Amino acid sequence: MSKKARNIFFIFGLVAIIVMILTFKVSFVEMWHHIQHAGYWIFAILGMWIPLYFMNTLAWRIIIRGSGDCTIPLWKLYKVTISGFALNYATPGGLMGGEPYKIMELSAYIGRERATSSVLLFAMMHIFAHFWYWITAVILYFIFIPLDFHMSILLPCMALFSLAGIYLFLRGYKNGMVMKVVRFVSHIPGCRKWGQRFMQTHQDELRNIDSQIAQLHNQNKHSFYGSFAIEYIGRVLQSFEIFFMLRLVGIQGSMPQLFMYSLIILSFTSFLANLLFFMPLQLGGREGGFAMSTAEMKMAGVNGTLLTLKEAMTTAVFISIICRVRELVWTAIGLLLMKLGTNDRRQPPASTKT
Repeated sequence: MSKKARNIFFIFGLVAIIVMILTFKVSFVEMWHHIQHAGYWIFAILGMWIPLYFMNTLAWRIIIRGSGDCTIPLWKLYKVTISGFALNYATPGGLMGGEPYKIMELSAYIGRERATSSVLLFAMMHIFAHFWYWITAVILYFIFIPLDFHMSILLPCMALFSLAGIYLFLRGYKNGMVMKVVRFVSHIPGCRKWGQRFMQTHQDELRNIDSQIAQLHNQNKHSFYGSFAIEYIGRVLQSFEIFFMLRLVGIQGSMPQLFMYSLIILSFTSFLANLLFFMPLQLGGREGGFAMSTAEMKMAGVNGTLLTLKEAMTTAVFISIICRVRELVWTAIGLLLMKLGTNDRRQPPASTKT
C-alpha cells in the first residue's frame, strides 16, 4: 500500500475516534469512576484481546493458504488484522473501512484477486460464526432461562434471522456471491450505471474471486471448517469479557452459570449492534443491547435477590462503558500499528494454486 493511501485511512480513523469521544454521552468523570471500579481487571479485559485477535489472524491465514502460499509474515498479518478491525469499529458501515485497507495491504504479497477473495471470505466467515453464536445463545436461553412475553417474541425472530443468514451464506460459499452482489447493486436506483460499468470492466476478476470463494467450501473442507472453528471458538471466548465484569459487580452464580449469562448477554448485544451496523462503534446499539439483555436475565445480585430494573440498568451501564473503553483503546492501537512496520515491500508471487 502506498504511503498516501495508508495516511488517508489513518486520518479517517483518527477523525472518527475524535468525533466518537466528543459525542460520547458519558462524562469523563463518570467514565473514570467506572474504570476505577474495574481496577486491575481492566488490564485483563484489554489483554484478552491479544489472543482473540491472534485467533482472527490464524483463521484468516488458513483461508489465505486455502488458495495458495501465504507469503505475508504472520506478525504483519496480525498487525493488519488489528488495524482492519480498528477501522471497522471507527467507520460507519463497518466494512467500508477495514476491508479495503486489508485488501490493499495484502495485495503486495499475494496479488489483488487473492487478496480480495481472502478478505471477503474472512469477513463472511466472521459473520457466519456470529450467526451460529446467536443460535447457540437462543438455544441456551430456551433451555435454562424462563421466558417472558418480550423474549418469547425476540428469540424466535433472532433464530429465524440467524438461520436465514446461515442458509444464504452456505449458498454464497457454494456458488460464490460477488457477482450476485454487484448485479444486485446495479439494479439499485442511483447505482445502476456504476454497477453495470463495474461489472463490464471487472467481469473476469469478479468470476475469479467467486471461483476462489467457492473453492474454499467445495474443495478445501479442511480450511473451511478449520477457519470456522477458530472464529466460533473466538466468539465464545469473548464472553469472558462480560464474565469478568459480572463478577466485578457481584452477580451471584456458579462459574458455568455466569459464563452462560455472559454468552447470552454478548450475543444479544452483538445482534442488536450489528442491526445498527451503519453507526460508528455501533453507538447506542451496544448500550441498548446490554441494557435489554441484562434486565431480561433475572440475575441475582450481591444479597442473593433478583436484580431490580434499576440495578440491572446500572450493571448494563458499567458493562457498556468498560466495553466502550476497550474498543477505544484497541481502535487507537490499531491505528498506531498502521504507521509501524510499513517499510516491508514485496511483489506478489508469480503463480498460485488453482
